[in-house]
Amino acid sequence: MESTIYNYQGFWSSSRATQGVMACQKQFQAQDDDIILVTTPKSGTVWLKSLLFALVNRKSNPIFEQDHPLLVKNPHDLVLFLELDLYVDGQVPDFSLFTSPRLMATHVPFASLPKSVRNSRTKIVYLCRNPRDTFISMWQFANNLRLDNYKDTNSIEEMFDHFCKGMSLYGPFWNHVLDYWRESLENPDKVIFLMYEEIKKQPKIQLKRLAEFLECPFSNEEENCGVVDEILRVCSFENLRNLEVNTNGKLSAGVANKNFFRRGEIGDWKNYFTVEMKDKLNEIIEQKLQGSGLKFSYI
Repeated sequence: MESTIYNYQGFWSSSRATQGVMACQKQFQAQDDDIILVTTPKSGTVWLKSLLFALVNRKSNPIFEQDHPLLVKNPHDLVLFLELDLYVDGQVPDFSLFTSPRLMATHVPFASLPKSVRNSRTKIVYLCRNPRDTFISMWQFANNLRLDNYKDTNSIEEMFDHFCKGMSLYGPFWNHVLDYWRESLENPDKVIFLMYEEIKKQPKIQLKRLAEFLECPFSNEEENCGVVDEILRVCSFENLRNLEVNTNGKLSAGVANKNFFRRGEIGDWKNYFTVEMKDKLNEIIEQKLQGSGLKFSYI
C-alpha cells in the first residue's frame, strides 16, 4: 500500500489512483442510464453500494433469493470503482459484461469526473458523512492497512493535522462535499445528496427517496410484500459484517473484506476527539461551509 499522496487537479490521491483517474477521464464514455455512486473514503461506501445494488437489481435478483449476490460477494466486488478497479494499472474495462443500468462508484471530486459523466444524463448518488466520524473511520482504516503491511501505525494527531490542512485522500474533505452539495441544488434530477446520518435515522424514507430519484420507485405490492424492509435488513451493517464472505474473504487488491466493517456508528468520534480537536475542526468547517446551507449532524 502506498503511503505517499500527490495533488492532482486540486485533490490528493496515491499515484496509482491518480493514473486510474487520468485514464478514466480520457476513456470513459458515460451512458444516460448509468448510475454512479460518489463518496469521500470512509463515508459509508460499502453500505450504499449494497443498497444501490439491491435496489437497482431487484427484478433480476429478488432480495428474498437464498443465493442473492450480496450474500456471497463483498459490495466492492459488485459495484466497482472507476479509478481503483476498472481503469487502474492501464486496464481497459469490458463494459459488455455489465447489465443495464450500469452501476459504478468513484471517490473523485465533481470537477474531476470524466466530461461524459457531467455532460450526460448519468445519475449521481452522493453520500456524505459528518467529518468527525469520517476522519476517525479513515484513520482506523489506514492503520489497519498499515499494520498488515508495515507493522506500525499513524498517530491520530499527525493524521488529524493533515486532515485539517485538507490533505486527506480525495480531499480537502469540505471541497469534495460542497461541490456535490451545490450540484445537487442546481441539478436535483442529476445529483442526489444523501446524508449517512439520515439513512441511519430514517432508512425507509431515504431508500424510497433514492428509488424515486433513480426512477425505479417501489410499488404498493412490493411494499406490502416487505421488499423495502428486506433490502434494509440484508444491507444492514450487522448483516453484511457477519456474512462469511466479509469475515474471511479478500478483495482482488488483497485487502481483507473485514477491514471495511468496523463499527458503522454515528458519534464514534467522541471516543477519540479531544476538546481542542473538536473546536479546531468546527472552526474550519464553519468557515468553509459558510452560506452554503449545508449542515452536518453529529448526534
